[in-house]
Amino acid sequence: MTDLTTDADASCRNLRLLIALRWVAVAGQVFAIAIVQLWLKIPLPITEMGLVILLLMGLNLLSIRRCTRPRTVSDVELCAELLADVAALTIQLYLSGGATNPFISLYLLQVILGAVLLSPGATWVIVGVSSACFIVLMRVYRPLDMAGFSHHLPAMDLHTQGMFLCFLLASALVVLFVTRINENLRRRDARLAELRQRAVEEEHVVRMGLLASGAAHELGTPLSTLAVILNDWRHMPKFHDDAELVEELDEMQAALARCKAIVSHILIAAGETRGERARRTTLSTFLNDMVGRWTDSRRPTALDYRNGIDTRVEIASDSVIEQALFNVFDNALEASRTQVSIAAEVLGDDLLVRVTDDGPGFSPEALLHFGTPYQSSKAGAGRGLGLFLAVNVLRKLGGAIAAGNRAEGGARVELRLPIRALAVDAAPGTHHPHPAGTSDEASHVA
Repeated sequence: MTDLTTDADASCRNLRLLIALRWVAVAGQVFAIAIVQLWLKIPLPITEMGLVILLLMGLNLLSIRRCTRPRTVSDVELCAELLADVAALTIQLYLSGGATNPFISLYLLQVILGAVLLSPGATWVIVGVSSACFIVLMRVYRPLDMAGFSHHLPAMDLHTQGMFLCFLLASALVVLFVTRINENLRRRDARLAELRQRAVEEEHVVRMGLLASGAAHELGTPLSTLAVILNDWRHMPKFHDDAELVEELDEMQAALARCKAIVSHILIAAGETRGERARRTTLSTFLNDMVGRWTDSRRPTALDYRNGIDTRVEIASDSVIEQALFNVFDNALEASRTQVSIAAEVLGDDLLVRVTDDGPGFSPEALLHFGTPYQSSKAGAGRGLGLFLAVNVLRKLGGAIAAGNRAEGGARVELRLPIRALAVDAAPGTHHPHPAGTSDEASHVA
């Protein structure tokens, strides 16, 4: 579907270029008719030629309306547009000297545009029709009445000058429009390459999710066994009476509980047992609880957390979002020297979470490859996947993530997520502003 959208955008841009070229043709014809009729004193069939110009203008208005539709402009439509231009040029040339008109070479412009825009088959149609029209104009045309021509230049010199003007006009239009058409094609190709890369990354995420889900299932049984054994040990006299062993057992059980929580979290993130854990809460409470859990498990040396959300936006808590934010928090904690700062606020319809640290900041290469898998300045296998997963999660939900370095030193990561991606469909009034004086206060944890 996205590839089709990209093709539709490129084809519409090409149609808009043809529309612009037709406006240039209309202006050029009006100018040329005025010069020949008024300055050179050569009479022309103004009514017929003016009617052709009006038809071109009407075709342009229809083409502009066609550009407003999201459907891809096909080769057949573009070919029809060029054939209409060939027909209009043929009529104007028929009314003004036929093949003897120096502007007969403008047929070549239509052929060049067809070669750039159309498939080979459609291009040969343009070549064939243009050649046939040229041949017909060699025999069938209205000759110009040169009796009123009052200038001292011979007719041959006037024809040569007209050919030179036609050459300049055709050359300028070819360079201008073919350059812009090639730019459209390059933009389309770059967009397609970006979409293919995104599809590869998303497939990579799916494979990692399946692997993590399978590993979580496999780890569930041994972890449960260890929990039973540790619980039995606590009731054994030789362990129960030894305070040092009891303390170590408590630490082991806490670590085991942490492992089981991680396994459960992986299963939830993979889409399993989500209904058991999903709950309705407010956006502010969700962020407070999430940062609280992260603080309890990571125990940062210094954390400055500011919750600037002053509206009670009801959401469904999402562990996938929580894990994505945890990954960003973890990276900031590993890079920081002393302090990590987390600030949350609502900007328009988006949730903005800004995470900063006082570490060395991102290198230019890290910023260039930010969010790509296995791109990390830290040693060790599998590094860089945390930010990669965070980027993909936000992107799938319509959000974005941006990274940079602070002027005072350290790194800055901003996560933007549409609130509608988390909001629950509730009765009217889901978004309840706090009454005066009852807004959530900013939290500061140090």
